[in-house]
Amino acid sequence: MSAIDLTTLQPAKTADARAMACPGPLLEAKKSIGTVKVGEVLEIWSGDPNTKRDMPGWCEKVGHEFLGVVVADGYDRLFIRRKK
Repeated sequence: MSAIDLTTLQPAKTADARAMACPGPLLEAKKSIGTVKVGEVLEIWSGDPNTKRDMPGWCEKVGHEFLGVVVADGYDRLFIRRKK
């Protein structure tokens, strides 16, 4: 399987959680993942540095695929593929 270029990935939905402190971005991911179809990608924008540490664990726990993080200007872009 080849690596995905996250900078060119077109997510099905983007959730802006930049103004939220932890656990806000994670709660936004939980809420938003249900709005994309299985196999589609959700992008979360987060200004909280803890999110990139917490999100992979949450994805593993609930059965989604954490694709990675792209650092943007002052925030992180996190990508999750819905698996179920």
